[in-house]
Amino acid sequence: MATLNTVAAWPRTVLVVRATGRGTYARTTPDRYGSARLARPRIKLHRGFQTGDPVCANVAKGKRAGVHVGRVMVRSSGPSDITTRHGRIAGINHKSVRLLQRADGYGYTITKETDRND
Repeated sequence: MATLNTVAAWPRTVLVVRATGRGTYARTTPDRYGSARLARPRIKLHRGFQTGDPVCANVAKGKRAGVHVGRVMVRSSGPSDITTRHGRIAGINHKSVRLLQRADGYGYTITKETDRND
């Protein structure tokens, strides 16, 4: 059995994993003196979505019309934002959003590997 002393080939694509977090446990937002300024909601799930979930939004009409794929940022008060690779789309109704996967605290992207000519 022959041994290999060099690398034969590099992978063409690489999975890049970035820690994004899963929210905060704090129930109040302090001011600069440390006193409670406002109360945060006790639940993290709003309308079936949690901040960081990968989603696909199919918006039928309006200035945000189109298909948007990215991470959702939910609000308890109303419409959500979706962060795509092209930027943030604000004010998306939850009825046009479809969940792709539950968030696990990481963001995943696939990038091409650069040439390794040493």
